[in-house]
Amino acid sequence: MSKPLTSRRHFLKTAAGAPLILSNLRAAPSANGKLNLAAVGVDGKGWSDLTSLASHPNVNVTAICDVDTARMAKAMAKFPNARAYQDWREMLETEGDKIDSVQVATPDNMHAPISIAAMERGKHVYCEKPLAHEVAETRAMVEAAAKARVVTQMGNQIQSTVEYRSAVALIQQGVIGKIKEVHAWCGASFPGKGRPAGADPIPKTLDWDKWLGVAPERPYKKGIYHPFQWRAWQDFGTGPLGDFMCHIMDSPFKALELTAPTSVKTTSVPDDWASSEAANKENWPAWATYEYLYPGTKWTVGNTIKAFWYDGGKKPARELAGFSDEKQKLPSGGSLFIGEGGNLLLPHVGGPQLLSHSKNNNLRLPKLESRNHYLSFIDACLGRGATTSHFAFAGPLTEATLLGNIANRHHGKELKWDTTALEISNNADANKLVKRDWRKFV
Repeated sequence: MSKPLTSRRHFLKTAAGAPLILSNLRAAPSANGKLNLAAVGVDGKGWSDLTSLASHPNVNVTAICDVDTARMAKAMAKFPNARAYQDWREMLETEGDKIDSVQVATPDNMHAPISIAAMERGKHVYCEKPLAHEVAETRAMVEAAAKARVVTQMGNQIQSTVEYRSAVALIQQGVIGKIKEVHAWCGASFPGKGRPAGADPIPKTLDWDKWLGVAPERPYKKGIYHPFQWRAWQDFGTGPLGDFMCHIMDSPFKALELTAPTSVKTTSVPDDWASSEAANKENWPAWATYEYLYPGTKWTVGNTIKAFWYDGGKKPARELAGFSDEKQKLPSGGSLFIGEGGNLLLPHVGGPQLLSHSKNNNLRLPKLESRNHYLSFIDACLGRGATTSHFAFAGPLTEATLLGNIANRHHGKELKWDTTALEISNNADANKLVKRDWRKFV
């Protein structure tokens, strides 16, 4: 019988100000020198994560789990010695001390329940971005990692590329001076028009109740939620913000050593989404723009710094970049640092560009060694080195991301964030979205 979920109160209990333990003190390879890996969610991005982690010569894929057995077939063929499960709770209970680490690549609503349960059992965790579905869940994950003293890594793998790390190094070398503001954007859009009526037959390979997990119960509809469209739905995904902000705002967070925002405001959303209760209670807006205010750091001009986010094809004004050529355009996704001595553009999945009017615009990129986001996680689990997107770093980045998803449902209103109290202090309705109740499922 599957082990019941630990109570929501236990998972979401917060301890403001608790120290974060960053050292990887639970390096625990198995007796044969291999790291035994279990994977939850093994198709789509889960397949990519699994094969990347398993490419390490010291990894043994011990168990795999997916609520849809049809989507598990490819992984079973590649890892025939792995034990297969449809219920992650049963997997954790049965495997016990047979596994050392767990990969989590499910829809966003299940990241926290699975990851926290694994960490409470002393397992290292590689979890896809964003860390969780709600702000309070994210904080609980950070604290669970600190308490368990396990190795963790969020799946924003682009952070480890030479290109993104070069941008961080250039900013901290002061090539454009201290930073006045940051703009970041992506072209992703997951629009929706509300929940469809009726129900369709559930595929025999899919355990629909376990797919829903802690989210509210609803009928199965073919092609609407599973396997990928869940990103558009507030109950399961976190929209464009959740899909891309942990990738693209990662470099500004690293370079400027940002922490928690003090406020966030959604400055614009589509009129048709805002006026449609069917859509804005179920789906994310097709696009939105946001304004965050962060405490300043030694890398910023003032005591505060603003960061702006745009998605669904929206971008900052072209004039902000200060292009010298009228034909130059901003890429479809990326970040733009506005500095005292010029601007630095970091295209998404591209290298940093010092724009033409910037000081030191002929400066060469720093020479950095290559690093693999997946393999460095395995190495850290084996006691060699440390991860760079561990939950102590990824948690605040994810919290800021998810605060934007509260702000878009209260668009036009500035929400004041008290990170110590874990609450939105000036809007009681918005504050109700910081936490949610978890549904019990079979």
